[in-house]
Parts: sequence; structure tokens; C-alpha cells
Amino acid sequence: MKRIMVSGCLGQIGTELVTRLRRDYGAANVLATDVREDAAHALPEGPFEILDVREAERYAECVSKFKPDTIYHLAGILSANAEKKPQLAWQINIQGLCNALEMGREKGCAVFFPSSIAAFGPETPHDKTPQDTIQRPNTIYGITKVAGELLAEYYHKKWGVDTRGVRFPGLISYKTLPGGGTTDYAVDIYYQAVQAARYSSYIAAGTYMDMMYIPDAIDGMVQVMEADPSRLIHRCCFNITAMSFEPEQVAAAIRVRIPSFVMDYDVDPVRQGIADSWPNSIDDSAARAEWDWNPKYDLTTMTDDMLKNLRLKLGDEAKF
Repeated sequence: MKRIMVSGCLGQIGTELVTRLRRDYGAANVLATDVREDAAHALPEGPFEILDVREAERYAECVSKFKPDTIYHLAGILSANAEKKPQLAWQINIQGLCNALEMGREKGCAVFFPSSIAAFGPETPHDKTPQDTIQRPNTIYGITKVAGELLAEYYHKKWGVDTRGVRFPGLISYKTLPGGGTTDYAVDIYYQAVQAARYSSYIAAGTYMDMMYIPDAIDGMVQVMEADPSRLIHRCCFNITAMSFEPEQVAAAIRVRIPSFVMDYDVDPVRQGIADSWPNSIDDSAARAEWDWNPKYDLTTMTDDMLKNLRLKLGDEAKF
């Protein structure tokens, strides 16, 4: 990768990815794009363009002007929000991806596609979910991810587009607020811990889901796009994970550091239903074998880092 374009740059992943890419590849070589510019100041200095990924001509204009060799197509609507607006989710998540893939076909760009554990469904094996298995999700978000995986594979096989991607688990970050995902409780719980030492979980006790600290996610995104293509058996998309836990385990980890922390439950049936359809844990051995995936953080080290950085970020708002 030498010149890189990122769509959806102001989301949870995009903000941190652009920061990393501009550090490693040079600010002038990373074009950040998003449909809004109100939070563009959060990015390190570098080129920025307004882009609604549904607009094919505008997408092509950005690519033609900047001439990237790699596109990280991150724009999308997340799980819980997608259920509220399924048609909009389809338009953004699929039409946007099609526009990115067309740029890959026409301009020779490599394209990264972020899939998700939401691409699995109730009929998928829930424990150590295999890389290649049945994918029949029952959410519009999951359906767009399965369709996206198939489209990316199609463009690779049909036209040789260098498409690659990963199936993200829940992602946890102190830099960006929750964005409407089912796993967002695992972000919000840390914010509430340092501000109030109390949290009411919308996900029920005993609900295991795969999770990952955002530094590992960013490492994986860079690593898979820099990987030797001759080693890749799979393309879109690789299972990756770092840990699997349920709410009580996060609360216990926080309580070691904030003994007064208490948690109760106010379960949201919509998000709980989505969580119940997802795996308890996934098998990421293909990513480990094909491009040396190896996450650094577990629940203990992530909790230490989250609490430390949230206290610095929140300042006087952090009471614990």
C-alpha cells in the first residue's frame, strides 16, 4: 500500500485506522472521506473529502482525483440501527460496497471489506464457529454482510480485483463513542464505570460474544492488506477474534480495579435477540495460518488500558 482511501472515516474503526495509516504511510498519502465533516477535526492532518458512498459518480471522482492503490471501504450502518432502517442499511451497506468494488475493477485498486460475526445466524455452529460454515443471518445487517462477502469474492474471481476482508467481532475503543451496534455494551460499560461506578446492561448475563480491542483490529486491517497474496486461500472474509466473554466477566474485571462498581440488567429484546443469533466464539485459525494474525490484548490488559485512557480523556467527568 502506498496511497490509501478510507470511506466512513469518522466511524469507530475509521477514525483510528486513518490515524494509524497517516502515521505509517504519510498524511498526504491517506485520503479520509465521510458523508459528514462535523467531526473531521478529530483526524490528524491530511486530505479529506465529503463522500456519500451511495453516489457512484462522486465515489469515482474521489478515486480519479486521489489515485489510491487501496480502498478501505468502511462506510455502513451497524446492527441495531440497521434493524430500524433496513432499506437505508441495504442502500448504504450494499450500494456503497458495489461502488467501491467497481473502482477496484475500473482503477485496479485493492478493496478491503469489513464483514462481521453478524454474517452468521441461528443455524451456524455457535461454539468455535468455523471459517467456512452455514451463513443464514436473521438481521438486515447480517444479510448485507453475507451479500458483501459474496460480492467481494465475485469481483475477485470474475475480474481479479484484490479484495480482502475480515469478520469483526465486537470492537471496543475509548476514542470513539458507541455507534449503534449490539456489542456496544462492552464499550459503554467502561464509560459508565469511570463516571458513575454503575451500569445497566441491555445484554443479558451469560450472553457470550467475541470481542476485540481496537488496536488489535487496526493491526489486523493493515496486516491482511499487506499480506503475501500467494498465501491467501480465503479472501472475504477471515474470522478474527481476541476474546469471548459475557457481561458478568467484564463487570468482574472492572470490579478488580473499581471495587464499588455495580451492574444490573435492563435487557433490550431487540439487541438481545440479535446477540442470541451470533456465535459464542469463533475459530480464527485460517487468519493465523494465512497471514499470521495474532492479537495482543485479552480482557485483563484491555480493561487496564480502557480505564486508564478513559480517565485521561474524561478528566473531571471521571469520578472513579
